[in-house]
Amino acid sequence: MGLLDGKVAVITGAAQGIGFAIAERFVADGARVVVGDVDDQAATAAAEKLGGSAVATAVRCDVTAPDDVDALLAAATDRFGALDVLVNNAGITRDATMRTMTEEQFDQVIEVHLKGTWNGLRKASAIMRAQQSGAIVNISSLSGKVGMAGQTNYSAAKAGIVGMSKAAAKEMAHHGVRVNAIQPGLIRSAMTEAMPEHVWDHKMAEIPMQRAGEVSEVASVALFLASDLSSYMTGTVLEVTGGRFM
Repeated sequence: MGLLDGKVAVITGAAQGIGFAIAERFVADGARVVVGDVDDQAATAAAEKLGGSAVATAVRCDVTAPDDVDALLAAATDRFGALDVLVNNAGITRDATMRTMTEEQFDQVIEVHLKGTWNGLRKASAIMRAQQSGAIVNISSLSGKVGMAGQTNYSAAKAGIVGMSKAAAKEMAHHGVRVNAIQPGLIRSAMTEAMPEHVWDHKMAEIPMQRAGEVSEVASVALFLASDLSSYMTGTVLEVTGGRFM
C-alpha cells in the first residue's frame, strides 16, 4: 500500500528537477499525477517517463496565467476524477545585485513564484473546500528565511510564500484543507552544479551535514506533507537544508 493510493496530485514545474522528483515519488506511492510545466514538450516527456497515461498526464501551464491554472486543475478532475494534492513548485531565477537587477527581472520572479503560487493555492483551495479535504504543499526556499545576496527578488518571493502559506492554512483548516511549505537549501541539480566552484565550496562550508541535498530528499518531505502521515500539520514550514542556517 502506497501512502497516496487512490489520490490525484497536480505538480507545477514538474518536467524536471525537484518537481519531477516529487512526481516520481508520488507515483511510486500510488498517486496519479498531472505534470504541469510551461514547456509542454518536456512535460509530455516527463509524463511518459512516469508511466504514461495510466498514471500521468501532461498539461502546459504558465502559472502566472489564471486560465492556465484553471485548465491544469481541471485536467486532474477530468482525467482522473479528483484533486487531492497540489504542489506549487514552478519557479525561475533572475539573479543580480540590486544595483544591476532590472525591474523586469524583479517582476518576473515575483510573478512566477509569488503570484503563481497564489493562483494555484487560491484555485485549488476552492475545489478542495467544496470536497472538505485536500493537501497543498508550497515550495519556498532557504533564501526566503535568511536572504541571499544577488537574490532580492527570489528571497522576497520565497519569504512571501511562507506568509501566504500560513495565512491560507488559517483560512482553510476548518474546511479540511491543509497548507504547508518546504524550504530546500542547497540541492544538487543541473542549475546548482553549474555554479562556479568557489561559490559551491562557500555554500558547502555552511552545511553541518557537509553535503548537498538530493532532489529525492525534497520529494520525500513533499510526500510526507501530502499524505496522512502529516494529518495534524498545517501552516508549517519544513527545512530540507542539511542543517544550514539553523
